[in-house]
Amino acid sequence: MRIPLLVPSLALAALLTGCQALASTPPPPTPADFAGIVSFLAAAGIGVENVKTGDAGCADRQLVGPAISLSATGLDQSQPALVHLYLFKGADAYQQLRSAVDACARSFVTDASTYEAVDASPFVAVGQGPWGAGFREALRTALTKAAGG
Repeated sequence: MRIPLLVPSLALAALLTGCQALASTPPPPTPADFAGIVSFLAAAGIGVENVKTGDAGCADRQLVGPAISLSATGLDQSQPALVHLYLFKGADAYQQLRSAVDACARSFVTDASTYEAVDASPFVAVGQGPWGAGFREALRTALTKAAGG
C-alpha cells in the first residue's frame, strides 16, 4: 500500500512551521542592573545621589547583598527621600524575602503612617514618606520598566 506523498509533506511542513515559531519567540526580558535602574529613574524625572551598596537599613544579613540606599528627588519630591532599594535576583527570592523588607524597615522608619513601599518584582523600594504622588508613580513606572515589564 502506498501512502500519498502529500500526507508526509504536510506533516513535515507543519513541523518546520512549529520549529520556526519557537525559534523566533523572543526570550523573556531580564531585570536591569542598578545602572539600568538609574537610567529608567532619570528618564522618569528622578535624580539619584549618595548611593551606598549593601545598606539594608537594618542588621538582616540576607538583605545586605541585594540592598542599595540612595537619596532621590524629582517631580513633586523637592526634599531628598532616603530610599532603600532591594534588587532581588528573581521572583523566587523576591517572594521569599519581601516580608523581611517590611520587618527591616521598622528599624529606620520613624512614622509608620507614612511608610512608603513600591514593588515591581524582583525589586522593592521602601522609605520614610510621605513621598509626592508624582514621585511615587514615576518610581513605580521606572522600577516596572527596569524589571522587564
